[in-house]
Amino acid sequence: MSSPTGPANGLPVRMPRPRQPGRHRRPEPAAAPAGAPPLVLAVPGTPSVTTRRLAEESLSIARSELPGLDARIGYIDVDGDTEDFPALEAVLAYAAAQRSARTSEAAEAQNADETPDAWAQAPDAVVVPLLAGPDSAVLRRIRQSVMNSGSASELTDTLGPHPLLAEALHVRLSEAGLARADRARLFTVATAADGIVLATVGGEEAVQAAGITGMLLSARLAVPVLAAALDEEGAVARAADQLRGSGSRNMALAPCLIGPEVDETLTAMAAKEAGCSAAEPLGAYPAVGKLALAKYAAALGIATQPSLQGAPVR
Repeated sequence: MSSPTGPANGLPVRMPRPRQPGRHRRPEPAAAPAGAPPLVLAVPGTPSVTTRRLAEESLSIARSELPGLDARIGYIDVDGDTEDFPALEAVLAYAAAQRSARTSEAAEAQNADETPDAWAQAPDAVVVPLLAGPDSAVLRRIRQSVMNSGSASELTDTLGPHPLLAEALHVRLSEAGLARADRARLFTVATAADGIVLATVGGEEAVQAAGITGMLLSARLAVPVLAAALDEEGAVARAADQLRGSGSRNMALAPCLIGPEVDETLTAMAAKEAGCSAAEPLGAYPAVGKLALAKYAAALGIATQPSLQGAPVR
């Protein structure tokens, strides 16, 4: 059984930043408590090298915010368990076996009048879905994997909606030349969109959640934003037509998606149908790793110092 705890050999690892001198230096990040259960990132979609790199980079960002974090990857839609693409169920079963062994050691330590394990009553693992918003079908498969693993693991909410996702969407739009990179400097882009369709998957609940992030994005860019479901036929085109009806002329599609949860051709087809340009999915933007860590820390009551407030794009 595989038990991944970090990137594969040969891949870059994001290391904690060195402490800067001076009175205005950034506070040192808290370290992960010894014996705390692992963060297991539940990755949807067809496993691939690209998907693995995205997940590993996101966890590297989380580790840089909380040094010593035990972070692992589990794939939801993998056929079998392999070293490169370990199944979520297998990762959680291994975490449960490790916790059981530590509990036995802690019991022996108590008998020897040693300090007991402070995390003995904690979950075996904290499962964080790699999803920007709720997708009931994917979350159902994650819950099934948790049940099948026999572990006492805790499943957190999805990463969004959150101001940091609006920031990430702004960045992806600016990278595609579809939005101003910095409102403060009034830097204009000739192809900047005056209407944005925020694309998501997961049905009405996902659209509602994306709509909250869309309001935050609209406030950043001062343009109208409408959320639409990629997995509902014609929904993106209808949202684009609605924006055109309200006066928008240059449309853009912004995927409110991490990336693995949907076939990238679906986004391209929807953009073509709606007659608009498209930005890239969020990918391994730093906000993804920070939000994954925030969900983990909140589940365990661990204090962290990541920057979890949306900031202007520079």
